[in-house]
Amino acid sequence: MTGSPAHKSMTPTVDALVRPAIRALRAYHVPDATGLIKLDAMENPFAMPDKLRQPWLAALGEQALNRYPDPRASLLQTTLRATMGIPADMGLVLGNGSDELIQMLALALTEPGRKLLSFDPGFVMYRMIATFAGLDYVGVPLRAEDFALDLDAALAAIEKHRPILTFLAYPNNPTGNLFEADSIARIIEASPGLVVVDEAYAPFTDHSFLSRLGDWPNLLVLRTVSKMGLAGLRLGYLAGPAEWIGEIDKTRLPYNINVLTQTSAVFALRHAEVFDAQTQMIRTERERLAAALMAMNALQVYPSEANFLLLRMPVGSAGRVFEGLKSQGVLIKNLDGAHPQLRDCLRVTVGSADENQAFLAALTAVL
Repeated sequence: MTGSPAHKSMTPTVDALVRPAIRALRAYHVPDATGLIKLDAMENPFAMPDKLRQPWLAALGEQALNRYPDPRASLLQTTLRATMGIPADMGLVLGNGSDELIQMLALALTEPGRKLLSFDPGFVMYRMIATFAGLDYVGVPLRAEDFALDLDAALAAIEKHRPILTFLAYPNNPTGNLFEADSIARIIEASPGLVVVDEAYAPFTDHSFLSRLGDWPNLLVLRTVSKMGLAGLRLGYLAGPAEWIGEIDKTRLPYNINVLTQTSAVFALRHAEVFDAQTQMIRTERERLAAALMAMNALQVYPSEANFLLLRMPVGSAGRVFEGLKSQGVLIKNLDGAHPQLRDCLRVTVGSADENQAFLAALTAVL
């Protein structure tokens, strides 16, 4: 009988069916930026230039939306290889943003008791995706004074936990600094599993491990086109030895790169010089913004090779400053409470010259 106590006792409940590890998580929160100068998400502030807009829209108009996209995105792969200098003998797989590729890696390697290792404070999705996939997360603290890699601590953690998968953000998010290349090499050599150098912010630094693919059999390089001005496309790519890429590709869902993303990315990459010029403007603004902030003497500005700056506010003031900026129409990221080493810290994306000036004026008023 449908209304019987026995039937009610068999009714599925969230508590009974959802894994405790997932129940303990909070969903990734993206704040509403309506009406605000948006400097919280490390986006390129420049839109598609007018001279490219019509030919881009024309290219989109030629696509058959009633058909599934090329499942391997072959033309896009070829264009990425040529534009980004991916070694010809390395495998390549594409993802719906780098987040999907992190998830694919975790799914390919997960087994009960296996570990995913990274460095904290770092990109929150490493820990979250480890949890999604059933991997144990190991976070190795960065040095408190400058957020540099503590090589001895890293090597000790690798020896103790024997991680199947290790992520190094290069430059690191949310701190912006670039880890020592020699230390990364030592970590790769010491690791029993795969090591992924995550170069999401490659457009804003002259350092990369892409050309070193093949130097170690367990090295992969992860990138995204988001930071070069194409965040809305959600396109990431993972390069490394073909044997590894072939296995990771098995976890990719069919048709994961839609036809509009494929077409838009190929178009943009064929005009890479336009986006490179935007990147150079952001680099110039980064240095100008950092100098202006350091001149205030009321806060600490950490060196950055990304398109954002990490700031440490006077003790106990981060929340007040964050809300004060928001009330003045500027949204940045409040990291106070996200990790013990980020106490009193805020992170600001480098925007356009006008956006950065508005941020500086608002910050001056709030401080």
